[in-house]
Amino acid sequence: MASSINHHVMERAEFDRPVKILIVTSPYYKDIADEQVVGAKAEIEAAGGTWDVAEVPGALEIPTAIGIAERMSNFDGYVALGCVIRGETTHYDTVCNDSSRAITLLGLQGLCIGNGILTVENYEQARVRAEVAEQNKGGGAAAAALHLVALARKWGGPRKGVGFKPASDEIQIAGAAKGPNLA
Repeated sequence: MASSINHHVMERAEFDRPVKILIVTSPYYKDIADEQVVGAKAEIEAAGGTWDVAEVPGALEIPTAIGIAERMSNFDGYVALGCVIRGETTHYDTVCNDSSRAITLLGLQGLCIGNGILTVENYEQARVRAEVAEQNKGGGAAAAALHLVALARKWGGPRKGVGFKPASDEIQIAGAAKGPNLA
């Protein structure tokens, strides 16, 4: 069982200015989602951050909600929470693969997302992974988002020596003295 394996846990990310995180959750399995949200909120608060929660119908809608929030609000990062339990059809594979792929694509565009969408075989696996006293995957997803925000802030300064620099005022004035460029 995975719970008996020791995993390395990074130290909590630290910030010099406040962090605002959006938790997007699908309460399809409400008790599982609620427990994940408890863990995520606690982790964000422990890092000195603030959070807001948005609910969507299912795991496939989570990446869309994150994409909308990124375009229309001012969050530093996102936590994706939900649960997909294998059923009798291939719908499980579609939901797991497509939600994960969409979150990955958003991340590759620069969004700081912790993916806590559980993909499990049965309810008991989901319960163990969601419970704060057990594996606390909601808290882990929040920690991942916070670490990505910390990296984005670390690397987000102006680039040196890359790309084009605008012409300085001195060059523009000197060029204007020669007359208009009719090229």
